[in-house]
Amino acid sequence: MKTNRSAYIGAIALFAVLNIVSEALAQQPHYKLIDVGTLGGPQSYLNDGNDGNNSATVLNNRGTLAGWADTPTPDPFPSFCYDDDCFVSHAFQWHAGVRTDLGALTDGMSSQANWISASGLIAGVSENGDIDPLMSGFPEVRAVLWRNGGITDLGTLPNGGYESFAAAVDGRGQVVGNALNTVPDGFSMAAPGFFITQTRAFLWQNGAMQDLGTLGTGTDAMAQFINERGQVVGLSYTSSAPNTSCPFFLPLALGSFIWDEKNGMRDLGTLGGTCAVATGVNNAGIVIGDNVDDNVIERAFLWDNGSIKDLGGTIGGNQAGAEGVNESGQVAGSATLADESLFHATLWRRVGQMTDLGTVDQDPCSFASSINSKTQIVGASLSGCAFDNNTRAFLWQNGSISDLNTLIPPGASLHLQWARDINDRGEIGGIGLDVDDNSHAFLLIPCGANGRSDCQEEIVSAGASQLSVAPLTRSPQVSNPRNSVRRMLRPRLGPVPHFLTPRPGLAGGRVFTPVGNP
Repeated sequence: MKTNRSAYIGAIALFAVLNIVSEALAQQPHYKLIDVGTLGGPQSYLNDGNDGNNSATVLNNRGTLAGWADTPTPDPFPSFCYDDDCFVSHAFQWHAGVRTDLGALTDGMSSQANWISASGLIAGVSENGDIDPLMSGFPEVRAVLWRNGGITDLGTLPNGGYESFAAAVDGRGQVVGNALNTVPDGFSMAAPGFFITQTRAFLWQNGAMQDLGTLGTGTDAMAQFINERGQVVGLSYTSSAPNTSCPFFLPLALGSFIWDEKNGMRDLGTLGGTCAVATGVNNAGIVIGDNVDDNVIERAFLWDNGSIKDLGGTIGGNQAGAEGVNESGQVAGSATLADESLFHATLWRRVGQMTDLGTVDQDPCSFASSINSKTQIVGASLSGCAFDNNTRAFLWQNGSISDLNTLIPPGASLHLQWARDINDRGEIGGIGLDVDDNSHAFLLIPCGANGRSDCQEEIVSAGASQLSVAPLTRSPQVSNPRNSVRRMLRPRLGPVPHFLTPRPGLAGGRVFTPVGNP
């Protein structure tokens, strides 16, 4: 009998391919899904980076997730609801199976967690129940710090003002953000055309708030990030000249700064134009950001030791934006294809070396949100290049992109819409949609070495939350703002999003217009 050699070879080849596929699937992690739930209302939220802070840390390496969630209580300020759905919301933390309601400065008011440090300190904002005397009917908000279960009112600037907003905190309890003073300003950086006084960057430490100043002859600044070396990164007007590069974002010439105790405030410079926006910093002091030139071309930049560089590379288009940086200086973001209306998530392992991370299935667009020390990258893949209910959270690692919805138990309660942050343990925090299209914060925990036996979904009910009972510490009286207060004050609450990538609406699963469309 003659052997069919070609069939034999074909069978071997098929077996090899199937084996490779099987091994690849086996290498994909699977996850326990924790639906963090709400505090009795319909939705829960994570800081989207500015609210978009691009590199806002909402999940630390201890596995603690920080965000905020609706209560069942209607917002007492219907003309200036804190969130779009007009429920009172409270900051929460989730750790080791327990979700804790962190409360607010005053009963019945809203609060929000913007950042969690490596040591578990949480920075954010809270309404205090007062009305800003300079803003008719507008509820005051204060920068706050949660530590050891208690909330501290960080107050306002020494020379007065009624609003303050904490963006980030380091492990020592140094908090940065921005506050309004009482100096009239028609271009207030916190919300031009709405607020009527200057916005100033601050550093709070040891009970005192310090104004960090501005670049050049600028009048306003915002502090957005702080690393474990105490280096502060943020934005500043540089002069009263018009912003010719990104006037749809902020109206005056705009630069980014790094500040430390030794050197004070230093200008990061630009790649050309009047719009340089820092979007992150690591503990080595490497700053990433986006620069828009006078031709409205956006390029990702990296600043290190006094030098600013275009991160370089292309996947066919001219534009790119940086979203996250790890401790090795690797950067995740997005860039346009030859058709400038399409964009893909990208990785820069070094300056000039851009990798296209692709999309899930046949989606035309994607963007990256966060990168960890293992070069695992998370973000969102978009079916229509706009953030909608079909958007899917992704994980990229070892050259392969995966829909995170395929890596959780079947029949899950949430559609995972956006992976916001990934820590060095591979845990992922993000936003999902329930069956009613309400946004819920979620946490994904990689399954153990014994397979998927510990991968079952866990849903945290309102009754599982614990109320903080630690004492309230107050600094001098101060205030807060709103209207969906958060939608209106997008630039003020945290790090600013770059202009290339779309963002989810502030209420989570809402369809929205991408940032950068004037």
